[in-house]
Amino acid sequence: MSGLFITFEGGDGVGKSTQVAKLVELLENSGHSVVTTREPGGTELGVEIRNIVLHHRGDIAPRAEALLYAADRAHHIATFVRPALERGEVVIQDRYFDSSVAYQGAGRVLDGAEIKDISLWATESLIPDLTILLDLDPAAARVRLDAEAKEFDRLENEKQDFHARVRDGFLALAAAEPKRWLVLNAADDRDVIASAIAARVHDLLSA
Repeated sequence: MSGLFITFEGGDGVGKSTQVAKLVELLENSGHSVVTTREPGGTELGVEIRNIVLHHRGDIAPRAEALLYAADRAHHIATFVRPALERGEVVIQDRYFDSSVAYQGAGRVLDGAEIKDISLWATESLIPDLTILLDLDPAAARVRLDAEAKEFDRLENEKQDFHARVRDGFLALAAAEPKRWLVLNAADDRDVIASAIAARVHDLLSA
């Protein structure tokens, strides 16, 4: 594959959408072909799965939830992400398997290694070239979400201790693979964050 695969991770309300938009603008202005996507919901099938995992009324067993995300991921990578990478495009994606390890592993207290193994099988071991973690205290993230005055999904509605475990899960993943991850303080100025991302992406494109 000759493209570049960049993923954004972090809890809800950390500003991923803002930074994705800034990076897309930067790369397109530099002449790169860029596609953006997200998980879950990056394909037609994914939209249906997203509706189930985020808006289903009632409980979903933790293992069932993890498998639904993996099913979305398998289809999404095979039909959208890999073809784009093979065309030489830069793929910028909001969430990938690291979210499953953090949310269903640390958050739901399942085995994170098992969840990662399922995702690697589902995606034929596609690993991002760069994973950007926007890290923010869950209480501060909640303030941002409340300010949006929107209806919360199933995960956003989880209690503070759940989101604290998710944050710890992300930080543990980043510490285990420092070469793949770029960890940034999401409380910093948006332009400061964007500059740090731009510098790391420039290094990758120049390698």
